[in-house]
Amino acid sequence: MTKTNLILHGDSLTLLREKIANDSINLIYIDPPFNTGKTRQQTRIQVAQDKKGDRIGFQGQRYKTLRAEKGAGSYSDSFDDYLAFLKPRLVEARRVLKSSGSFFLHLDWRESHYCKILCDEIFGRESFMNEIVWAYDFGGRSKRKWSAKHDVIFWYAKDPRDYVFNYDEVDRIPYMAPGLVGREKAALGKTLTDVWWHTIVPTNSREKTGYPNQKPLGILERIVRVHSRRGDVCLDFFAGSGSFGAAAARHGRRFILIDINVEAVSVMRSRLGGEPPRASFS
Repeated sequence: MTKTNLILHGDSLTLLREKIANDSINLIYIDPPFNTGKTRQQTRIQVAQDKKGDRIGFQGQRYKTLRAEKGAGSYSDSFDDYLAFLKPRLVEARRVLKSSGSFFLHLDWRESHYCKILCDEIFGRESFMNEIVWAYDFGGRSKRKWSAKHDVIFWYAKDPRDYVFNYDEVDRIPYMAPGLVGREKAALGKTLTDVWWHTIVPTNSREKTGYPNQKPLGILERIVRVHSRRGDVCLDFFAGSGSFGAAAARHGRRFILIDINVEAVSVMRSRLGGEPPRASFS
């Protein structure tokens, strides 16, 4: 098993096939392009709270844009056959996953229903554990339809009879009616369900890297803590800004991050360091 953290630049399918051994990974999370049909480019902005501002933030507060500039990171998010692109990579994900390992696929409404069927085919319907809904409340509102304010995260266990679920690491939230459950229960709080309310990465947060579509550490740390153990190896082969690696490192796990975008690799190396690529590991 690798004893170092790795950041690899190249095509994910090639690197999975050539660099990663069978049954060597404890936890996989991927956040692939969502097939929006656009080129995704990060815009860095500075804002100030203003009741007449042009932007709407958390809890409906308004902000005025002071400065906006294009960030360095960008990538194409358009595929003629999205499932044909994704399928061989999911097959490789199952191959490299340990028997007690878990796989998480993060998508939005565009392709999630198709990908669920694809994952059932590759991992087996019996290996499907949860559809987690990540709900957030940021940005504008549509006047023509219900505004899309959630992503989905599919969880598959390679072996549904043997997987990691650290119950004591599950976050707790307040009871809505604490008086009905008693003082002790109310103080402890109740465990989360499969609906996770969590803000996106705030514009002015120190967590922000400037790379497009960055996911919040709070979501990824939750997956790492509950579904892996200290010393385990966590893999993300659409790594982007490296947030999954950062979450793994924070909790004593090792990481392997792969991305085809040289700008993403530069951001990850600056953020996380990492050893040069090695021939292979097992």
